[in-house]
Amino acid sequence: MTDEKRPWMQNRRFEFIEWKLFWEGALNRSDLEETFEISTPQTSLDLRRYRELAGDNIEYDATDKTFKPTKGMKPSFLKVSADRLLLQLRALLTGALPRKEIWFREMPPMDMAPDIVRNVDPECLRLVLEAIRLKRSVEVRYQSLTNSRVREIAPHALAFDGYRWHVRAWACDRDDFRDFVLTRIDEIKPGSLANYDPEDDVEWTTVVTLDLRPHPGLTEEQALAIQRDYSMSDGMRKIDVRLSMAYYFIMRMNLDLEDLPPARAQLSLHNISDIRKSISEAKSESKRRIIARQNED
Repeated sequence: MTDEKRPWMQNRRFEFIEWKLFWEGALNRSDLEETFEISTPQTSLDLRRYRELAGDNIEYDATDKTFKPTKGMKPSFLKVSADRLLLQLRALLTGALPRKEIWFREMPPMDMAPDIVRNVDPECLRLVLEAIRLKRSVEVRYQSLTNSRVREIAPHALAFDGYRWHVRAWACDRDDFRDFVLTRIDEIKPGSLANYDPEDDVEWTTVVTLDLRPHPGLTEEQALAIQRDYSMSDGMRKIDVRLSMAYYFIMRMNLDLEDLPPARAQLSLHNISDIRKSISEAKSESKRRIIARQNED
């Protein structure tokens, strides 16, 4: 029976078996019974079936009365990812994920630096999502750094800059595409059908490659540490990003600050001038397309 034809919950339990073997190094029958609320006969059936499919991964330790991973274990149902596990642990610490979703029998000691949560109003998000789905505008009272005023915007996408959620939208009063921080919207109500084309948002539709490298002012030993930190290959790390998000990435990583000490900056954006040029060209192309479309109408 293939993975597609096998019941989803059984595949899930097989994934759990491998998770326990890989991350904790042991699996008890009670782990399956308690986590999935299944009977002892069903647990025995799952273990027998798993050993038929991936017997080279598991062995029974009669001394400890537990199942252990073999030295050559190669998970078949679990996609091993340290990044995923660490994201889950972070979500647990922030309260975004319940304890039962983390399969450790005993949680490892852990903590995180305080994270300033920006709470988005659920009704605001609901209306923004509705506007994206129906291609309608919304009328919002938006608090910028300079003033607070009512604006009509037509959202077409959501974007996270690493700290805040934005809505990418057609600004009906400015005839251009802009980012609006969701937490700065304090009033919102449905608007009318919006006359725009998301394809004209060239900054959003264009993907560029950022060429990240260790800061040139670092010592050779420091540069090697940075290469390891960022999983660089041949002294560089290429990252694809939408042009509209490149600005936030550059600011968040301090890649625009040339006067930072090398040890503080750590990274440099080797092609920053090209990225700035691409942003400028994209803005100009969007403006050209918008004017052309308006002339056609």
